This record gives sequence, C-alpha cells and structure tokens, in this order.
Amino acid sequence: MMDNMVMYASQQQEAAIERMVRVFYQRALANGTLGPIFREAIHDWEPHIKTVSDFWSGVIHGTGRYRGNAFAPHMKLKFEPEAFDDWLAVFESAATDELMPKDAKEAIRIAHHMANSFKAGMFPFTDAEGRPSRTPQL
Repeated sequence: MMDNMVMYASQQQEAAIERMVRVFYQRALANGTLGPIFREAIHDWEPHIKTVSDFWSGVIHGTGRYRGNAFAPHMKLKFEPEAFDDWLAVFESAATDELMPKDAKEAIRIAHHMANSFKAGMFPFTDAEGRPSRTPQL
C-alpha cells in the first residue's frame, strides 16, 4: 500500500513538472523578448519538452534522467542579458502555478542560480557603457 502511494506521488510530481515546462513555454512564446528566441532555437518541441522536463525532474527530485550540459546549448542563442529577467519572471509564474509549493520554491531557487551562472558565463565582459557583453572591448 505504501509503495503504491509513493509511486502515485512520484507520478503526480513528474506530471506537475511536465505541466510546468509546457506552461513555461506557452507563456515564454507569448513574451515579446523570449518568444522570438525560442521560436528561432526550438523546432522539435516534444523532444525538447521531454529533455527540459528530465532536467527539472533531476534538479528537483534527483532522478538523474537528464544527461546533458544545460549551459552549452544556451551559448548559441542570440539575446541580451536583460532576457534573463523575463525568463525568471515567466519561469517563476509557471513553477508557482504548476508545482507543489516545496517543489516550486526549490525550482525557483535553482532557476535564480542558473540565471546568475549563465549570465556570468555568457556575458563575461563589459562594453564601453559598462553593460554585460559577450565580447571584450577592443
């Protein structure tokens, strides 16, 4: 009986993560900053949804299904550092709306850490105005 309850809870958590990812992309595609970035970068949505769901399942619940480097594909995307603010706002709303409060809190904490890390890695320089930049000043 207890094993069935644990399995059911796990299935519910996994379903919530997938819903969160789908809601995130639905809202991101409607966002004026994020929509063009995602429409240009993602062409096969269902495998992408699975990969991203596996990633979040791993970081929230330690499932270990994601076997990739989350940073590398994002290096190819063309956007400005301000896009991270929109990404966080859309992600936080999706996580809060779709995940259990404990899971949402953990996902949002990780998302903030990721945004800071990705921003530092993708924009390691500053331009003449002191804004983050992908390239050094010449």
